[in-house]
Amino acid sequence: MVKTYAVVKTYAAKPNLVKYSMIYFHCPAGWFAVRTFVLLLTVFAVSTLTTAAEVGSGEAVPATPRRWLLVDTGLLTLSVMEGSEAIYHVQNIAIGSNGTGNHHNKRLRDEKTPLGDFTITAIRPSNRFHLFVGFDYPTMSYADAAVADGRISQEEYAALQSAWHQNLPIPQSTGLGGYFGIHGVGAGNARIHRLFNWTNGCIALTNQQIEQLARLITVGTPVSIR
Repeated sequence: MVKTYAVVKTYAAKPNLVKYSMIYFHCPAGWFAVRTFVLLLTVFAVSTLTTAAEVGSGEAVPATPRRWLLVDTGLLTLSVMEGSEAIYHVQNIAIGSNGTGNHHNKRLRDEKTPLGDFTITAIRPSNRFHLFVGFDYPTMSYADAAVADGRISQEEYAALQSAWHQNLPIPQSTGLGGYFGIHGVGAGNARIHRLFNWTNGCIALTNQQIEQLARLITVGTPVSIR
């Protein structure tokens, strides 16, 4: 008996996802055994590809839409999106008490919510705010604009650049501020949350809303704040 193996390349339903499997066969030595092995391997590969690429109706499995967060600071809404479809929607969120900031005017302690595209870097409990969902702020686009007009120093810029290039924790105490993300109300006043934009720049939801949000997102989920 001869133990023979081959690496089989199969395709899963998600795009760009390829799985390699090591398949072992036990068969007698000789030319007939080789032909049998090749036939078995061909049948296996074709059947696996067909199963992954088709459903019972014979139609191709559609690609899974990308999940991301959309925050509308004008409408004060937050939506968990799958592609262009909202699967979870929250109204009457709270943002910074001084509105929004952008690449050209955001500063430390200005109590403005930064606009732009970010990525979730942490989802953790918070003693003060129940849950905290952290973002990768300041981004290098914010840093580039801030060093150009003097809102941060060259040393602060170098620290941000080094962290981004080496995939290290992003400095949170530069002239651009930090600790930006989404949090709950904690033990705070729910009535104030309903009536006012009250945060130091973060996005606030009720405790129940952020619990539900945390079930729908992961570290790495993209966020667009507009």
